[in-house]
Amino acid sequence: MDTAVNGFHHVKLPVADLPRSRDWYARVLGLHTHIEFMEEGVLMGVAMRDPGGSVELALRHDPARAAALAGFDPLALCIPTSAALDAWQQRLEDLGQPYGEIVAGHLGRVLVGLRDPDGIEVRLYFPAGGER
Repeated sequence: MDTAVNGFHHVKLPVADLPRSRDWYARVLGLHTHIEFMEEGVLMGVAMRDPGGSVELALRHDPARAAALAGFDPLALCIPTSAALDAWQQRLEDLGQPYGEIVAGHLGRVLVGLRDPDGIEVRLYFPAGGER
């Protein structure tokens, strides 16, 4: 029996206000909605992906769990080059989107302090060697 795992299918985050969070992930991270989940005529979730189709993120309306995750960093997105991480930093500045700083991680450079509307931290991680 082959029990190999070859990546994540998606990551799901709870959110307090689904339209607000969907708009933030689209505006800030460039993700696009490709599935909407309706329950009894009410939008309860969305599936989003980046233009290249390599990142799949689901958002689910669940205010209590979103509040519990505030301040935690469950999502670290891999950035392919150090220059791309710098470009992300510039993008956030151009958007007026608050974030912390770029710090040395265990295996590279990490942009920390980027928080979604519920205070859930999204990290942008360039893992290769930490060179600048």
